[in-house]
Order: sequence, then structure tokens, then C-alpha cells
Amino acid sequence: MDAQTRRVARLIDPQHVVEGAGVRLRRSIGGYALDYLDPFLLLDHFESDDPNDYLAGFPLHPHRGIETVTYMLAGEVDHKDTIGNAGTIGPGDVQWMTAGGGLMHEEMPRPREGKMGGFQLWVNMPAKLWRASIREASPPTISRRSESISCRASSGV
Repeated sequence: MDAQTRRVARLIDPQHVVEGAGVRLRRSIGGYALDYLDPFLLLDHFESDDPNDYLAGFPLHPHRGIETVTYMLAGEVDHKDTIGNAGTIGPGDVQWMTAGGGLMHEEMPRPREGKMGGFQLWVNMPAKLWRASIREASPPTISRRSESISCRASSGV
């Protein structure tokens, strides 16, 4: 296959949005200019050295039929759900969460050296997958390609 140079079709400025309990984000996918990329629903970038922009976090809330992939650049995020799964991700870590129905979870940011930053991609799951029962659910298979990235999978629907 021959590589071809392509021109950039359009530059899109991310939208400034507030989510959760008051977290300030920049949304590239899922905003008014770019809302047609199913199965990709949202791509949010969060980065700040002002704790007021993120410390309120994302208290207990449901997801249904969504997979989120979070990559941390700075700070940490504590994650827990209503069936006992919990963990913390920090700089260079990736978390891939699969959320069907009947579960609630929270993500609470913690700065490291006064900084917080990362990206979160939301992916729409086919209905037949998110309607599976907890017993049928299993975490995705994740391959780690670099020693600098750590991945951990846990099941919870």
C-alpha cells in the first residue's frame, strides 16, 4: 500500500463544557461541529493547574452502553463502582471501562504536584453487549505494547 499525503479537511476548535459536579473540559468529538462519528460519542480533554476546574469530580452516576478509555497525562483519578471495583490511574496509565446497565460509578480527580490532565474517549456499545447480565459480562482484552503504559481490566456491568 502506497502512503498518500492528504490535506486537512477542516480544523475544529474544541468546545468548552462543564460536566459532572463542575469539571471544566474541552470537547472535540461530540460537540456541535463534530457530532457524527458513531461509535465515537465524545472525546474530552481535561487539563488544568487550577483545582477549582476539576476537584468536584464526577460523583456517583450511571452509564449504560458506554465504554470509556481514559489516558492520564498528569494527576490521578480514583475510580470505584457500586459492585466493589476500585482503582487509581495516574500519569501514563490507561483505563478501559465497559459499562452496561444497572451499575453506578464515580471518578474523582486528585492533583499531583498541582496538575491534572488527560483524555477520555467515549465509545457507544452495541445494545446486545450492554444488555448482558453481570454474569455474562467480561472485561475487554487489553494488550500492553509499552512498559510505560499500564493497563488493568475489571468487569462490572
